[in-house]
Amino acid sequence: MVLHGRKAETAEPDGLLTRARAGLSGTVVISGPAGIGKSALLDYATTTATDLQVGRTAGVEAEQELGFAGLHRLLLPFLGLRGRLPGPQRDALETAFGLLRAAPPDRFLVGLAALTLLAEAAATKPVLAVCDDAQWMDRESLEVLAFIARRLHADSIVMLFGVRDHDTALDSLTGLAELRLTGLPGDEALALLQASLSTEVDRVVAAQRVAETDGNPLAILELGRSLTRGEAAEPAFGQPPSLDGRLKERFLRQVVGLDTLTQQVLLVAAADATSDPALLRRAMARLASASPAEVGTALERAEEADLLTDGARFRHPLIRSAVYGGATSSRRRQVHAVLAEATDPVGDADRHAWHLAAAADGPDEEVATRLEAGADRARERGGHLAQAAFLRRAAELTPPGPQRNGRLLAACGAALTAGAPHRAEELLDLLTPNLGVPFLDAFAMRLRGFLNVMLGRQGAVTLLLQAAQTLGELDPRAGQETLLEAMDAAIVVARIGPGMSAKQVAQAALAAPRAVPDEPNEPGVGGLLLAAHATLISVGYAEAVPLMRQGLGAMQAAGEHSDASRWFLLGAVLALDLWDVDALGAGSLRFSAAARRQGALRMLQAGAHGSATHALLCGRFAAAEAHFAEFMDIAAAIGADLRFAGTSDVMLHAWRGDREKTLAAVAVQAGPESEQPGGLQVQFARTALVLLELGHRRYAQAQAAAEIVYASDPPHYGGGVLPDLVEAAVRNDDLDTAQRALVRLSERAEASATPWALGLLARGQALVTGDEQLYLRAHELLAATPLAPERARTHLLYGEWLRRRHRRSEARQQLRAAHELFAGMGAAAFAERARIELAATGEHARTRDPSTVRTLTPQELRVAQLAAAGATNQEIAAELFISASTVEYHLRKVFRKLDVTSRRQLKNVMDA
Repeated sequence: MVLHGRKAETAEPDGLLTRARAGLSGTVVISGPAGIGKSALLDYATTTATDLQVGRTAGVEAEQELGFAGLHRLLLPFLGLRGRLPGPQRDALETAFGLLRAAPPDRFLVGLAALTLLAEAAATKPVLAVCDDAQWMDRESLEVLAFIARRLHADSIVMLFGVRDHDTALDSLTGLAELRLTGLPGDEALALLQASLSTEVDRVVAAQRVAETDGNPLAILELGRSLTRGEAAEPAFGQPPSLDGRLKERFLRQVVGLDTLTQQVLLVAAADATSDPALLRRAMARLASASPAEVGTALERAEEADLLTDGARFRHPLIRSAVYGGATSSRRRQVHAVLAEATDPVGDADRHAWHLAAAADGPDEEVATRLEAGADRARERGGHLAQAAFLRRAAELTPPGPQRNGRLLAACGAALTAGAPHRAEELLDLLTPNLGVPFLDAFAMRLRGFLNVMLGRQGAVTLLLQAAQTLGELDPRAGQETLLEAMDAAIVVARIGPGMSAKQVAQAALAAPRAVPDEPNEPGVGGLLLAAHATLISVGYAEAVPLMRQGLGAMQAAGEHSDASRWFLLGAVLALDLWDVDALGAGSLRFSAAARRQGALRMLQAGAHGSATHALLCGRFAAAEAHFAEFMDIAAAIGADLRFAGTSDVMLHAWRGDREKTLAAVAVQAGPESEQPGGLQVQFARTALVLLELGHRRYAQAQAAAEIVYASDPPHYGGGVLPDLVEAAVRNDDLDTAQRALVRLSERAEASATPWALGLLARGQALVTGDEQLYLRAHELLAATPLAPERARTHLLYGEWLRRRHRRSEARQQLRAAHELFAGMGAAAFAERARIELAATGEHARTRDPSTVRTLTPQELRVAQLAAAGATNQEIAAELFISASTVEYHLRKVFRKLDVTSRRQLKNVMDA
């Protein structure tokens, strides 16, 4: 297949196909305006890939709301291999395609299943997966395909997308390699025109006409057709309206010039997304009493006019748009009515209902009810955007009133579940105002607050709290859930906004009626967590500790499918505030594993951050980096606000002493000091700044940064800065400040009574009082924990104290231990601080070679850790949402970098 003027462009798919034959993978998004040659380039790739297995799909404008329809078309050639998938993945894929009735699958588990299926196919022969007209692909399918594309590496799979530029579909594909097509250069454009002509045309005239097309290949070919047929000159293609509009006008003129029956056939074909000739014949029999032979003749005439090809398929999507858009609304409704009659209401119930809705010219409760049934089917398949679309259309067929608003709110909830907050906002804006139905009004407020959380906007907490207060009077359970959402939002949003605080949420929670638990003698995890947070914020730390322990205990005892998984973040925050490192680690590990089994990436995102924080606290910085990388990867996959997700590892940078990265992250997370304190990440950032300055021995700056947190005493993680403030103030000879911080630390640590809390308290007391027994007590308490950085800091502070008392031999022992620990974990600034102190005793620290493990990328490190722990390649693939072949690729690189030849040797290196 030869493409005029596209030599450079064809090199892109050629290169990817060559890589696939060598065992690697690649993706490119081919973008550009209509008619620019995207489909032609995709056709070139498929005809070139004769030695590859090919799966192809295309977005269809009329099918945008049918969830997973596009993915099903792509995977159809490979579905025979689905028996090789792990059980949860197979069930998720079959449920999404309507082959199995089960719980609605998370679309990211569907994505992992699709990736594994393609990788299984590629294990025998490389695979080319093509998605054309991605701008019309149903959202579920497009997000799954984008998810796969971002995880390809060494799978022998090539993915090619064709998408119109300046389209929202590009949002889902952001970050993937892009090839943007532009018009052909003058000589190549003229050559294409000449090749399309059956007769000679004056070259000067041809060049003038080609210039009007801006090098658009479709426009050039249409120009060639008009010149060949001797048609009158048309207005310049490049003049307003758009080139698309001019091409549609041309196609519509061609349609109008055909006989009535052929026009009717074309309109029915345009209204039907299946391109099924049998369906077309049945519909035409109802519409025009046309016989199959007459329909066949009309199809032939449409093909002769170069409008259809290969049966009932349009030669170009613009022709379909021109035919459908050029018909009157009454004609379109008539055509959809006959298509509904011709469609099986049982076997293809969703399309049947959709055609009935398109045929309706006013409110119709019977059709709206059918659409609601379609929404239920979509939800069961995990197609939440399709569910939202069916419910929206049902609402459009419902007169203004509570029922219409109820359907719109249900549609909005489905859109939020699908991770589409902008679409949810559109639905909320359609609500009929001032109906005076408190429950619906409160529910709308709740949804608007939740979408503001997703969009990173201020005001989310205010809306959720107001909704919770109204709902609590009508339905205590709904009120409690909304209060939990408000509390969650107060913790995670970067900026709560003026006039609102976490304390207001806490006071409302304490005053709210208690929801009746599912089990009479077992209060729900959500209720316990809410009570603990509310008491912590509004009453006091000591009073909250028993409730905090009770909530954490209930979360640890709950099943993975309980509400504990939904509110895991609230539990993880309590573990931090309680200084319970074991609860944080166990909870993060457990709920991350559950999230992987369920394919629930939002829960996995929280689990990854919890795991990263736990690893950081334990001094396993490389593992923390890998978990943070996973957190950011998931944030990108689910469309989270990457401004803040991308700097969530601020504490890691601070521990490593990286001033540039820490300050950059603090600027994003914490913002100007004048701004109202925000959520947990703000406190992490401000505490990270304190830690950074302490490591670099800038004690005055450390104290100033710590006093900002101390003064505001944020309800969550406010205690984390207290040991640092004590240290900084003592080093600045500001004992008054150190003692004030120590009083607050003492109150909370004694109430918590965990070894971590009591160890920090003993160390702080030792700094203020100079009591050596307290240093030894801190050592004893922290030795029972996995908190290597805190043990190292205790060695450092005790060693500094000993040196200042001229007990050099004893100081060396402590400082040497501190330096070894800090250097081993990669805490460069603290290691340097220990080295300087050690040098002051007359001893020079031994230079440590950086661990070869640090040369691994985050992905390689995660693979290495799991392999060292005994996980198989398939288990690692499921854990990291990649393919088994990519796991094998990373393991080969890990073995080479670490100079090992077996998993046993790998375990020894990783354990070292």
